[in-house]
Amino acid sequence: MSFLPKSRKARTRLLLLAVIAPVVAVAVGLTLWGMRDSISLFYTPSQAAAAKPAPGRAIQLGGLVKVGSVVKHTDGRVEFTVQDKVSADRVVFQGDLPDLFREGQGIIAEGSYRADGTFEAKRVLAKHDETYMPKEVADALKEQGEWRGEGSPPPSYGGQKPYGKSGT
Repeated sequence: MSFLPKSRKARTRLLLLAVIAPVVAVAVGLTLWGMRDSISLFYTPSQAAAAKPAPGRAIQLGGLVKVGSVVKHTDGRVEFTVQDKVSADRVVFQGDLPDLFREGQGIIAEGSYRADGTFEAKRVLAKHDETYMPKEVADALKEQGEWRGEGSPPPSYGGQKPYGKSGT
């Protein structure tokens, strides 16, 4: 008893499928294997501490620049700390920072961790105006209760009204 169909046309189609399927599977596998280094995962400092990405693995590290942490060296190297509510990571960057880079501001640094645990940034992105923050950073800050953007509770002014607001 044969498992092949009796029809010559059906046997031809089955043979064609048997040849094409492995070729397509190998092509998809090679494509995914070739793209493995181009995938850049996003982490906040606390997520990176939990995930422990391998040194040299390209990732994006996002959070707020810690106030008082920016150190600029004469050789163009800049060191600063990126933090979230739970954790903080030291970042080293060689080059020119964006004009809008400031302490206390949300940023995304693209790069990788070194073996000593310092994040070496290849590129630093800063928000472009007062209302923009990268979606990944905003979502992570919302999860941790640090969100200060639209939809967050108004800041406390210690019983005083903010400047420019008339009382009712």
